[in-house]
Amino acid sequence: MFKLKDIPILTTEQMVEVDRLMIEEFQINLLQMMENAGRSLAELARRKMGWKVTGRRITILIGTGNNGGGGLVAAHHLHNWGLETSLGLVNGSGRIKDIPAYQLQSLHKMGIKWEERPILINSELIIDCMIGCGLKGDPRQPVAGVIDEVNKSGQPILALDAPSGLDATSGIPGEPCIQAKSTLTLALPKSGLLTNQAADYVREIYLADIGVPAELYSQLDIEVPNLFENDPIIRIN
Repeated sequence: MFKLKDIPILTTEQMVEVDRLMIEEFQINLLQMMENAGRSLAELARRKMGWKVTGRRITILIGTGNNGGGGLVAAHHLHNWGLETSLGLVNGSGRIKDIPAYQLQSLHKMGIKWEERPILINSELIIDCMIGCGLKGDPRQPVAGVIDEVNKSGQPILALDAPSGLDATSGIPGEPCIQAKSTLTLALPKSGLLTNQAADYVREIYLADIGVPAELYSQLDIEVPNLFENDPIIRIN
């Protein structure tokens, strides 16, 4: 296991620059990154459920942006692995951005249905893909209401990139904020996830490989060890 002190930590703004370079200079498009993120999310969910998942129920909460797109990719894989997958599109389907909308069309062809109000009853795991790292300020309705409902459910929550409601740079939790049991962040840890303020919201922090080339980090003068040599998902706290 890598020690946290050996792993570079990024602000949200630095991660935006990594994403820009991935697309504009390294020709790794958003669809590829979303697929890598969603596959890792599905894999961690399967590990958290003890590998045997056929016939078991999971709920995935989907926002309108790229974080939601990662959740839709995860739904694809989890469905293929035999889970009963319930999707909650908390802002409806009409506001979903272009690339996540492409993922949603694929799920529609697979017969996976969605609801605006998530169905939490009998779900063994809830996956939070509503906001991610892009939040500034407190969550607004209807997301805020869903966060409250999920936190009260008592079900384990796995958050993608950052729990919805948490400022991923400062670590300040909004009102309300998802209280995750596990958080899967992408590429490199975001600074806010590691603060004392965030500890009760992120809990276990995992890091997933989304295919960022070492050459890209070198271009930004960021020295990154070979984190994913043995596993594309590692725990870092």
